[in-house]
Amino acid sequence: MTPRQRILNALNHLPVDKPPFALGFGLQPPAKRDLAAHLGMNMAEVEEFLTSRSDIRNIWPAPKYIGPPDRCATRADGSNTDVWGVIRAHVSYGPGHYDEICHYPLADITNVSQLDDYVFPSPDWYDYSSIPERIREINRDTEHAILLGGGNLFERSWYMRGFETLLADLLVEKEIVHGIMSRVTDFFVEYATRALEAANGEADLYFTADDIGGQDGLLMSLPLWEEMIKPYHVRLNKALKKFNVKIVYHTDGAIMDALDGLVDMGIDVVEALQFDARGMDPAEMKRRVGGKIGFHGGVSVQSTLPFGTPQEVEAEVRERIKILGEGGGYICAPSHAIQAGTPPENVLAFFRAAGRL
Repeated sequence: MTPRQRILNALNHLPVDKPPFALGFGLQPPAKRDLAAHLGMNMAEVEEFLTSRSDIRNIWPAPKYIGPPDRCATRADGSNTDVWGVIRAHVSYGPGHYDEICHYPLADITNVSQLDDYVFPSPDWYDYSSIPERIREINRDTEHAILLGGGNLFERSWYMRGFETLLADLLVEKEIVHGIMSRVTDFFVEYATRALEAANGEADLYFTADDIGGQDGLLMSLPLWEEMIKPYHVRLNKALKKFNVKIVYHTDGAIMDALDGLVDMGIDVVEALQFDARGMDPAEMKRRVGGKIGFHGGVSVQSTLPFGTPQEVEAEVRERIKILGEGGGYICAPSHAIQAGTPPENVLAFFRAAGRL
């Protein structure tokens, strides 16, 4: 099978020649450097080594940014401004860094009418014309499953407002939440529509997201999520379905309570599968919704990959494939980015157990 056939067959619960595989968020740079050193490769060679293992090719963000130069820019102090006006600064964790938010541009608004004075990004700020050529280049030798993406509605809203502030707004300033999220959704509906139109039927998957779970449970009550967050994803998903793509929805955390709502929201695949979180059980998840949606992820980047033995990694990979892949519907992948400090031997054990070495 081609990689594309393998992914689509699996998600349609049809036979495959071997378990589909993807790297999801990939390897953090320090883990990638360690793997390169272990294999005696330079960074370009290890990138090709990793990419060649995956049945999915991710080309998001796909369109070229052509908007105002003060958005999507590096500032004099080394921080970065994104298209939403959110500013992030490098925060070191030793061998690498994360970009953490240091400025929330909507933090101080007190009335929904103030949103009219803020410049939200426009889909016109992107050039979508390069998407067909990028797809042709990826599929030059064989067909891969092409993934486009963009649509983290709750997260983009709190990136601008502040996490704690927006959580409080969900209870006491609902009009502000709706004002922000409706504008964010407007953007992503049009952005996705233009990107998928440019892909001209060659995109197979579309990635959306919103982390709604923490380590111990949902970030908000289920009724509050149903009222305030879910309707915006329903709207986005209806727009995506016009293009016959499989919708891959990412959320970390303990989300068992929201599974039925996620299915009802219109997704095709739930991604991340953080089984280290409280109550997350692969067999129960498969039993409850395995006939309705597919699964992507589940090999632990919290415990097994960084701290297990190669044998434990292989055992977990085989277990995930056996349970989540029964009857189809599973793409074997890590539960998020493979973290700094993960032994290269464990990364290779992951590939080996998934049939990619």
